[in-house]
Amino acid sequence: MKSIMQTEKRCYVCGRRTGLELHHCIHGTANRRQSDKYGLTVWLCAECHRGAEGVHGRAGHDLDVRIKKDAQERFEAVYGDREAFRRAFGKSWL
Repeated sequence: MKSIMQTEKRCYVCGRRTGLELHHCIHGTANRRQSDKYGLTVWLCAECHRGAEGVHGRAGHDLDVRIKKDAQERFEAVYGDREAFRRAFGKSWL
Protein backbone atom coordinates (compact mmCIF):
# COMPACT_ATOMS: atom_id res chain seq x y z
CA MET A 1 0.00 0.00 0.00
CA LYS A 2 1.05 3.56 -0.59
CA SER A 3 2.33 5.41 2.46
CA ILE A 4 -0.17 7.44 4.45
CA MET A 5 2.76 9.12 6.22
CA GLN A 6 4.35 10.99 3.30
CA THR A 7 3.32 12.30 -0.09
CA GLU A 8 6.81 12.96 -1.46
CA LYS A 9 10.03 10.97 -1.50
CA ARG A 10 12.37 12.69 0.96
CA CYS A 11 13.83 11.80 4.34
CA TYR A 12 11.07 12.01 6.93
CA VAL A 13 13.55 13.31 9.52
CA CYS A 14 16.03 15.61 7.77
CA GLY A 15 14.45 16.21 4.35
CA ARG A 16 17.29 14.82 2.19
CA ARG A 17 16.23 13.58 -1.23
CA THR A 18 19.11 11.21 -2.01
CA GLY A 19 20.28 7.88 -0.58
CA LEU A 20 16.80 7.05 0.69
CA GLU A 21 15.72 3.78 2.26
CA LEU A 22 12.18 2.63 3.04
CA HIS A 23 11.48 2.31 6.77
CA HIS A 24 8.54 0.42 8.29
CA CYS A 25 7.37 2.66 11.12
CA ILE A 26 6.25 -0.29 13.21
CA HIS A 27 8.90 -2.92 12.54
CA GLY A 28 9.50 -6.54 13.45
CA THR A 29 8.42 -9.57 11.43
CA ALA A 30 4.62 -9.46 11.86
CA ASN A 31 4.48 -5.70 12.29
CA ARG A 32 6.35 -5.10 9.03
CA ARG A 33 3.49 -6.74 7.13
CA GLN A 34 0.96 -4.70 9.09
CA SER A 35 2.92 -1.49 8.38
CA ASP A 36 2.78 -2.33 4.66
CA LYS A 37 -0.93 -3.13 4.86
CA TYR A 38 -1.82 0.18 6.51
CA GLY A 39 0.71 2.40 4.71
CA LEU A 40 2.86 3.11 7.76
CA THR A 41 6.15 3.54 5.94
CA VAL A 42 8.47 6.52 5.56
CA TRP A 43 11.56 7.33 3.55
CA LEU A 44 14.74 7.85 5.57
CA CYS A 45 18.25 8.72 4.41
CA ALA A 46 20.90 6.14 5.34
CA GLU A 47 22.11 8.23 8.29
CA CYS A 48 18.61 8.69 9.79
CA HIS A 49 17.85 5.00 9.15
CA ARG A 50 21.01 3.09 10.09
CA GLY A 51 23.40 5.72 11.47
CA ALA A 52 24.40 5.81 15.15
CA GLU A 53 21.51 8.15 15.96
CA GLY A 54 19.19 6.75 13.28
CA VAL A 55 16.12 4.70 14.12
CA HIS A 56 18.10 1.42 14.02
CA GLY A 57 21.28 2.92 15.55
CA ARG A 58 22.52 2.45 19.10
CA ALA A 59 21.42 5.97 20.09
CA GLY A 60 18.25 6.07 18.00
CA HIS A 61 15.62 4.86 20.46
CA ASP A 62 13.99 8.28 20.93
CA LEU A 63 13.74 8.84 17.17
CA ASP A 64 12.30 5.35 16.69
CA VAL A 65 9.62 6.01 19.32
CA ARG A 66 8.84 9.43 17.80
CA ILE A 67 8.22 7.86 14.39
CA LYS A 68 6.07 5.13 15.95
CA LYS A 69 3.98 7.78 17.72
CA ASP A 70 3.62 9.77 14.49
CA ALA A 71 2.53 6.59 12.72
CA GLN A 72 -0.03 5.77 15.38
CA GLU A 73 -1.50 9.28 15.26
CA ARG A 74 -1.78 9.05 11.46
CA PHE A 75 -3.32 5.56 11.68
CA GLU A 76 -5.92 6.78 14.16
CA ALA A 77 -6.78 9.76 11.93
CA VAL A 78 -7.21 7.58 8.85
CA TYR A 79 -8.49 4.21 10.09
CA GLY A 80 -10.17 4.74 13.42
CA ASP A 81 -9.47 4.88 17.07
CA ARG A 82 -6.67 3.78 19.38
CA GLU A 83 -8.27 0.41 19.99
CA ALA A 84 -8.09 -0.33 16.24
CA PHE A 85 -4.35 0.41 16.36
CA ARG A 86 -3.91 -1.88 19.38
CA ARG A 87 -5.72 -4.68 17.58
CA ALA A 88 -3.50 -4.26 14.52
CA PHE A 89 -0.14 -3.83 16.30
CA GLY A 90 -0.60 -5.28 19.80
CA LYS A 91 0.19 -2.09 21.75
CA SER A 92 -0.10 1.68 21.83
CA TRP A 93 2.76 4.20 21.82
CA LEU A 94 0.47 7.07 22.82
